[in-house]
Amino acid sequence: MDSAGQPIGTGPNAANANVVAFPPRAPLQVGFDRLELMHILGLYGRMVAAGQWRDYAMDFARDSASFCAFRRTAERPTARVEKRPALRNRQGMWTLYGEGGQVLKRGHDLVGVLFPIERKLLKVVEG
Repeated sequence: MDSAGQPIGTGPNAANANVVAFPPRAPLQVGFDRLELMHILGLYGRMVAAGQWRDYAMDFARDSASFCAFRRTAERPTARVEKRPALRNRQGMWTLYGEGGQVLKRGHDLVGVLFPIERKLLKVVEG
């Protein structure tokens, strides 16, 4: 019995007394949200229309998500955009890799990271 004369575990606050707060779980895999995917696939569509890219692949892992664009299916990716949320507070969670695996651009904003590819697209259309 508690001080009010009720059995322990009953009364208006009984539900709150038995609740245990668990820390939030880390997601099982990293993915792209709708807006991010719209930016990436919009660029992919324009590059396909320009004849630069023909295929793509996406990979979703526990710590990163990546989008690879290919000129031909059997080659190395021409460009790879990678999202690593663990780097959000450091150098930015977005990274753009070139065909040889070199880092072309890092940043906090996807549109800014995709800009070198956008610039290449403008050169192709003008030329």
